[in-house]
Amino acid sequence: MKKNYNIKKTISMKQFVLEFGNTFSNHMKDRLLELELGSVLIRKEETYRLNLKHVEHIKYDASAQDSGKGQKENVYGQFIVIEEILYYAENCTESNQVMQAPVVSKIYKGLSDEGIISVEGVNAKKIDDSNIDFVIDSILAVFPEVSKEYLKIVKGMLSLSRK
Repeated sequence: MKKNYNIKKTISMKQFVLEFGNTFSNHMKDRLLELELGSVLIRKEETYRLNLKHVEHIKYDASAQDSGKGQKENVYGQFIVIEEILYYAENCTESNQVMQAPVVSKIYKGLSDEGIISVEGVNAKKIDDSNIDFVIDSILAVFPEVSKEYLKIVKGMLSLSRK
């Protein structure tokens, strides 16, 4: 597979919907955009596989079952888009800097086995109008609020862009 070095590695949920959401229903787009303020999506060479992280990159103590020690950032899910269909991956990309949040397994197990795919050794289940509410609500239930400082910065940037 040829590597694309010109892709944006970090994108907003809004950019994700613009880039991949041509065939998503309005309901799916609206629900995904509920994650816009507090999240970013990170990708590597595979432009269609994106890990969902908190925008402030909050670090937590690595769990006992995690192979690493110290502080790591949580990943709240991995979205995969294949042939304009959105999927939720069984596992996220983990490293010595990031770990998978427990909600990932809960969401994956809660999704129907109908529409399951395997891409480069990663299993993923289809997200559509019937289960998007479950996915987003589950993420929002554990997703940290953004800080007042971050909100102040965003508010300032928005006011400057309007001038």
